[in-house]
Amino acid sequence: MKTDSALQPRIEPPADELNLTSQVAQVSETVPVAAPVQESVVVLDFGSQYTQLITRRVRELNVYSQLVPNDASWETVRALQPRAIILSGGPSSVYDTGAPGLPPWVVESGLPVLAICYGLQLLAHQLGGRVDPSKVREYGPATVRVVADAELFDGLPRQLPVWMSHGDSVTALPEGFELLASSPAAEYSAVRRGTTYGLQFHPEVAHTPSGGQILANFLFKIAKLEPSWTPAHFVEEATERIRAQVGEHRVLCALSGGVDSAVAATLIHAAIGDRLTCIFVNNGLLREGEAEQVVDVFREQQHLDLRYVDASDRFLAALRDVTDPEEKRRRIGETFIRVFEQEALSLGEIPFLAQGTLYPDMIESTTPETRSAARIKTHHNVGGLPLDIRFKLVEPLKLLFKDEVRKVGTQLGLPDEIVHRQPFPGPGLAVRILGEVTSERLQALRACDAIVRGEITVAGLDRQVWQSFAVLTPMRTVGVMGDGRTYGNVVAIRAVTSEDAMTAAWARLPYDVLDRISTRIVNEVPEATRVVYDVTSKPPGTIEWE
Repeated sequence: MKTDSALQPRIEPPADELNLTSQVAQVSETVPVAAPVQESVVVLDFGSQYTQLITRRVRELNVYSQLVPNDASWETVRALQPRAIILSGGPSSVYDTGAPGLPPWVVESGLPVLAICYGLQLLAHQLGGRVDPSKVREYGPATVRVVADAELFDGLPRQLPVWMSHGDSVTALPEGFELLASSPAAEYSAVRRGTTYGLQFHPEVAHTPSGGQILANFLFKIAKLEPSWTPAHFVEEATERIRAQVGEHRVLCALSGGVDSAVAATLIHAAIGDRLTCIFVNNGLLREGEAEQVVDVFREQQHLDLRYVDASDRFLAALRDVTDPEEKRRRIGETFIRVFEQEALSLGEIPFLAQGTLYPDMIESTTPETRSAARIKTHHNVGGLPLDIRFKLVEPLKLLFKDEVRKVGTQLGLPDEIVHRQPFPGPGLAVRILGEVTSERLQALRACDAIVRGEITVAGLDRQVWQSFAVLTPMRTVGVMGDGRTYGNVVAIRAVTSEDAMTAAWARLPYDVLDRISTRIVNEVPEATRVVYDVTSKPPGTIEWE
């Protein structure tokens, strides 16, 4: 089920290989998905790129939820202490060759089940019902009529606007199921047998206004869960997990200055204290003044053990002649690790490396834990890591979305200027320069980016915009300044609103702000001749251009 701008608020009008000794762990190890201390809702992923929206909506109701592959074993799921199962939508037809099947444990467990879209069709198909191509396919808004009393619809009217996205429909129910709601094109829009419920529509998207209440009814009235998963609870659990994993060892933290690594560092520091050493690598791909700001905030204000490493030349050398975005990310990821390995040699025995990896990073990079999703791009700290990484990874935020990380940061007492800092990609400006990355092009982009961010700040739009930045393209266009001809690069401006970066809408920046940005860039940056504004939402685009 693809979602777009309706989910978002709008704003009006060459690195040498290192031969490490036994000082550093020789076997790479990624932290497995940690089972929560408390009970959870398991979301079975049947391939939708946006299944994580279900997970988000459940967590927003203060219930822990985790996404698992559709072929996960009962042993894996049982470790998560599930109290309910949600079956996601997906692109397949139940009759497709190789279509995902229903694991037997879903029914055998006796747990409450909420099956959505493909999940409903799969449940009906495998339990003896019938699924056929819809006579009238439903993609978009629809109205369902509730025809029977059910706890799932408690407190809601009999006519519900919903969001449909299906080409198949259930045409005959399995034994024991009853009809709860219908739409003009889908007779069995909602069904039930005991504590197993099925919905043809998508309650997880904003296009279904009553979706939150439907999910709340399922969680609290049917599954009998308690809304006990909070930032404070996460901090307590994460601290215990970090201590259990690390033991008495020391940890290096890859500190970029962004909210993700800042929260990870603060959380780990709360768990192990002085055994944490933070390393800030200036990769030469940062924004104007960023390196100085990071050192000041975290060393002088937050009093962390922060080591500053200037590796700008090394990263630029690794990126020489590289134009492919995925290759950029891979080289940047590998260079980061090699720099940390080298730093570890000078600091003694430190087998652990901490990162601010988030759940969307894992989903978009398609890790073993999120393999049902298609890979959109490699995140430098997930899929971009070298296979022979010589650290064990500590990633305490890997199951959180960005807004959850901000809440945890506030819980930990981090200042607003860190907690609410705009996201910045790990590969930095390298993925905002289309084509080869050079020091000259970096200098030009920094100047453009500073203008964009400065004008949006002056306009008071910081908190309303998820990300705003400039992109330096390789396209060149003719211009005129005074009486002379110019010939320079096209600079693109990108500004989006979002909740978690999985979907985003282009920001409706006021025209006067765009005018000031354009005028300043062309006047102040000699390499720029023309400025364009990106009005592509995600999907179909991504937030970054590379």
